Amino acid sequence: MLNPVQKQTGAAGFNSPKSIIILIGLSVVFAAMIARSGFQTAVILILFPFIVFVVGSIFHNPKLSLFIVVFMGFVANGIPRYLPGPPYGLTIDGLIGLGFLAMIFKDFHNRVDWSPANKMVTKLALVWYGYALFELFNPEAQSRVAWFYAHRGISMYQLLLVTLTLMLLRSHKDLSKFLYLWGILSLIGTFKGFMQANFGVDPWEQAWLDGGADSTHVLFGKLRVFSFYSDAGQFGAAQGHAGVVGTIVALHAKRKKDKYFFGLMGLAGFYGMFISGTRGAIAVPFAGFFLYIILIRNIKLVTLGVIMGICTFVFFKYTTIGNNVYAINRMRTAFDPEDNSLQVRLENQRKLKTYLASRPFGGGIGASGYWGSRFTPNGFLANVPTDSWYVMIWADQGVVGLILHLAILFAILGIGAYLAMFKVKDRELQGKLFALAAGILGIMAASYGNGVLGQIPTGPLIYMSMAFLHQSGELQKSLDADNKKLIETA
Repeated sequence: MLNPVQKQTGAAGFNSPKSIIILIGLSVVFAAMIARSGFQTAVILILFPFIVFVVGSIFHNPKLSLFIVVFMGFVANGIPRYLPGPPYGLTIDGLIGLGFLAMIFKDFHNRVDWSPANKMVTKLALVWYGYALFELFNPEAQSRVAWFYAHRGISMYQLLLVTLTLMLLRSHKDLSKFLYLWGILSLIGTFKGFMQANFGVDPWEQAWLDGGADSTHVLFGKLRVFSFYSDAGQFGAAQGHAGVVGTIVALHAKRKKDKYFFGLMGLAGFYGMFISGTRGAIAVPFAGFFLYIILIRNIKLVTLGVIMGICTFVFFKYTTIGNNVYAINRMRTAFDPEDNSLQVRLENQRKLKTYLASRPFGGGIGASGYWGSRFTPNGFLANVPTDSWYVMIWADQGVVGLILHLAILFAILGIGAYLAMFKVKDRELQGKLFALAAGILGIMAASYGNGVLGQIPTGPLIYMSMAFLHQSGELQKSLDADNKKLIETA
């Protein structure tokens, strides 16, 4: 028997015939798995210890699940260009599920207090999810599998992320971490977009373009920058979203480092929006800043904002200044009612109007767009481009679903903005919440031209923003408590 002092630990513990045989056996098994299944299996085996660590960390601190959801929302669409394999977007489902499990098991011996989630935003999200469940029984629906995949971004993520955010991210510090993570990831996205615009795409991105994406991302010999997002449309809207949120947060920030960071986030976001060549993204700052100047209730700033908005509109609509710059020329076409692209969209909407006239509940969730092309390629809706988020909702869920969806979105935004205006006294916190409200309306406006609202990373950011707005009073109380502690310890 070994003396405890002489007991082998660490790497020395493998210095025995039994351990060496086990290691050799595992090496042979892993090598056989890699030889049979390829590079993807090797990556999974390498990442397995990291995955175990992340899962353990989430069970220790459930909040991490939401922050990792934000991170994965940014990168999940870009990973397949470099590592084709499983549907990486499903990791978001897994992370949300882990968040709920961790929250429940962390306080396993006590009953979970769900009262923080008892908010109007949760009830409205539940109504919208209930309508999605109702669509399962739509006699026009041709694929239940398409429903499963499509309803996640349309309604499931909203209900689950709103609930989980209300339960776990309940302090001003949590809101600040959320905004900083958003800003860091957006800046990285801008930098990647800058590299594409100025130095070209890498070999993996070129392969993606050659696979068919070049038809929508290379126009007149010019690249529509997409960074590591799903496409240029999502990149442009997401960057405009970051531009609006970063700018407003910077205007209200108290500390210089916050002003600099969020100011950079705002400027970089607008730069990314322009190089994306996404015309519909310009609706984000127009609508976002419009709501902001209403919320601040400052006559001078409202007047200045209106003047700037009019000047921007006149610049794009009635001048030819900067037409030699591709990004400006591309944005200018968004103000042209005779634009060929717009006419094609209007023609598609006329076709849908005829088809949906006798289908008030639509053709079923997942009948149109990508999921329709994948699961019901011969269906009528799968062969008529929807382009817009709202047109997609109309096609899949009918005029009833579209009206319900718009009513819920405006109700959530209106109630949240009201709470931020009258439940929050701190100027900096109020600025952060006004930024979130402005970002929500901006994305709602941009979603008329592109299907961005339910896509990642925009969807999770919007749903979490809704939750923060609807707990404005609680965020103010947490900030007051933090300030009280600082005074007591001073």
